[in-house]
Amino acid sequence: MSSCRHNGGVTRPRGHPGSSNHGQTQPCASPRLQVLVSRQEHPAATETARVATRTAREASEERAGERRKNQNIGYKLGHRRALFEKRKRLSDYALIFGMFGIVVMVTETELSWGVYTKESSYSFALKCLISLSTLVLLGLIVMYHAREIQLFMVDNGADDWRIAMTSERVFLIALELLVCAIHPIPGQYLFTWTARLAFTYAASVAHADVDIVLSIPMFLRLYLLGRVMLLHSKLFTDASSRSIGALNKINFNTRFVMKTLMTICPGTVLLVFSISSWIVAAWTVRVCERYHDKQEVTSNFLGAMWLISITFLSIGYGDMVPHTYCGKGGVCLLTGIMGAGCTALVVAVVARKLELTKAEKHVHNFMMDTQLTKRVKNAAANVLRELWLIYKHTKPGKHREKTPLKLGKIPLKSHKNPYKPEMTPIHTKRGENTGKNPLKPHKTQEKPYKNPVKIPQNPINPKITPIPDMADLQTHQTREKPHKT
Repeated sequence: MSSCRHNGGVTRPRGHPGSSNHGQTQPCASPRLQVLVSRQEHPAATETARVATRTAREASEERAGERRKNQNIGYKLGHRRALFEKRKRLSDYALIFGMFGIVVMVTETELSWGVYTKESSYSFALKCLISLSTLVLLGLIVMYHAREIQLFMVDNGADDWRIAMTSERVFLIALELLVCAIHPIPGQYLFTWTARLAFTYAASVAHADVDIVLSIPMFLRLYLLGRVMLLHSKLFTDASSRSIGALNKINFNTRFVMKTLMTICPGTVLLVFSISSWIVAAWTVRVCERYHDKQEVTSNFLGAMWLISITFLSIGYGDMVPHTYCGKGGVCLLTGIMGAGCTALVVAVVARKLELTKAEKHVHNFMMDTQLTKRVKNAAANVLRELWLIYKHTKPGKHREKTPLKLGKIPLKSHKNPYKPEMTPIHTKRGENTGKNPLKPHKTQEKPYKNPVKIPQNPINPKITPIPDMADLQTHQTREKPHKT
């Protein structure tokens, strides 16, 4: 007998006679396992189970992908907002360090001209401070543009930062770094400056510092003020305004913000711009002219402000003129151009301020309508008065006045009444001929006489009550009086 009794009628095949385990007792298999092995599955059911398993797996993968996608969108939005805040903070710091460098440069220039020389340690310390602030400014500008590139990658879904580095962006970054890198170098460096005086045309030679050439371009750092205004503007930070601007294909830049400010408060913008340009140009003229102005006319700050003001307003009295090409072409020419532009803007702003608003126009039109209505009423009253006087003094009767009433300068007898038709006297009956009047009586006109005079209607208020015709009233009275008698 076999050692496996309860095997369900399935015998285990014998091994190869040459096998190593020949003659050894084989372990018994489980009855349950034997039943599963001996059972034959249907192929259609197996395929259905596989499809169901695959469908469930795909559905779970899709749900997991959507969950990851939502998490990625939320992460991108949060990351984008953080980049916006960092960029705005970097722009603020860059403006602070840029203005700090300008203030220190002006202080060092004024002190080195009147208090100490360029060789002193104070001048060296101030120039080192300017250089340090310039290095910090350059680092902030590089970090600012790095945040801009990251924002570009987040907005456009780019994986490589080199996609955002277009030739235009590279040129603008290099130009910005070059402008902000200009500053006075520590130490004293001189050059020979030759100029021709304005009135005497004599040559003037002076040994000037190189700091003049390196100090004046530092005012170009003021462009950072426009960037800060853009990043702090509500139009730029508000999501709804940016969405509407994107739908209308509007680029939110410094030009758009300046246009908005000119629309909201044009007077304030022009005033701040004019005063700032006036002060900067006056100080620049003073620095350029102090090496060749021996009489201290334009090298004085008040004299330089007077020169800039008459140049800005295009007056040009001729009492003060610059001697150097720096003062002539670099400052006064640009001042004249800016003055012409600001004058045109001031005229436009004043003209806009003098215009009536919509509510004021409605009030003005209402007042004009009221005055015109009063004039029409007065004219109608005058016409009625004249008609009544004409009717009163031309009415036939026993008590008729022999003295004719003069209407103006025209006597009443010679005045032909256009409003009174020919009619039969009241005391004469129809169809009879009295002895006093040998003429045949005239029949009253069946058709009333139309007034040829037309009163002009009010073009603004056409609803005016018409004036009754006096000829109709007289005809009606003529027809009614014989019946009463």
